[in-house]
Amino acid sequence: MRDGNWRFRKSLSALFVVVFALAFIASFHVGPASAKAEFQWKFAQPWTRPLSDISYRLFCDLVKKYTNGRMEIKLYPNGLLGTHDENFHAVQDGSVEIAVLSPYVNLVPGGMLNWMPWTISNWDEAKIAYAAPNGVLYKVMQTAWNEVGCQMLFVSAQGAYGIGNNVRPLRKPEDFKNLKLRVSSSLGFVRALENMGKGSGMTLATIPWADLYNALSRGVVDGCWDMWASLVDERHAEVMKYYSDLDFSWDCNNVVVNKEKWDVLPQDIKNAVLKAAKEAEAHMYKVQQSSEKSYKEKLKKMPGFTIVTLTPAERDVFRKKANMPAVWNELCKPWLDKKYPGQNMTQKIQAELEKVHKDVMAKRTK
Repeated sequence: MRDGNWRFRKSLSALFVVVFALAFIASFHVGPASAKAEFQWKFAQPWTRPLSDISYRLFCDLVKKYTNGRMEIKLYPNGLLGTHDENFHAVQDGSVEIAVLSPYVNLVPGGMLNWMPWTISNWDEAKIAYAAPNGVLYKVMQTAWNEVGCQMLFVSAQGAYGIGNNVRPLRKPEDFKNLKLRVSSSLGFVRALENMGKGSGMTLATIPWADLYNALSRGVVDGCWDMWASLVDERHAEVMKYYSDLDFSWDCNNVVVNKEKWDVLPQDIKNAVLKAAKEAEAHMYKVQQSSEKSYKEKLKKMPGFTIVTLTPAERDVFRKKANMPAVWNELCKPWLDKKYPGQNMTQKIQAELEKVHKDVMAKRTK
């Protein structure tokens, strides 16, 4: 019996030695999958946009891949980290590292340049003007975001804006008669809309985008500017009767990062993030552009919803009434003169955008 106990204790001691040895060896062979990322960042997405989220998740995955796991970015979609403005301030103070944001001028003084009406009118123009690092709008928006402590990574576009409402088809400026339309803090949009509806009795109401569905359904407003994607994904078409494809402006939100945290990143991490950003942006363009057709087909089949297709001549009437040279001089010139003194940037940017438009149109007619 004593021999048996001795042999048992000897075997148990040997087992402990083996387990300890294996644990000691394993401590020097931790695989990449179990290693903690050196940089763990949060990415705030304040809206419900499932199609865009596909590209944001791709960006996060690519960052992890291209940094060999040194950086991990976690996406928080559907406003999980708060409202749009809360996300802006969180990125500004660094409690959230990355967010996709709209550069409203109450937050970003130079933000109106991101989407001045009657400039970008299609996907091909957008891909040139917003392209990093030398696109005319990318460069000026980088300056605007830097001013408020952020760094732009890439853009998130959903296409052209039309105008929807619940009263009548909109084909000419006179059709704005007595409409109450929702607007935001995008002053370029507001000024253009004010000019297009001047003399019609149209009124405007500032309502957060997140509250738009309820505002339309309850008749708080008659209509709003909108996009094909939001008509479907955010269900705005359920609470509107008419949508005119005015294509008067371009949707383009910006994926930005806290500048202080960006500036101290190692250069190889920055390069990896920028590479991921470029690929995610290209993916988003492809997904959004290919989905636009399916959105239109779905909307055509919706009972009680009518797409009003305008001719180029009909759009041109709205364009002229918008009086954009005056809007540029009012909203853009003061900020541009301050940031780029003596460089005549208002005219230079407008000329570059016009060149982009002409080059794209020339290629399309070949």
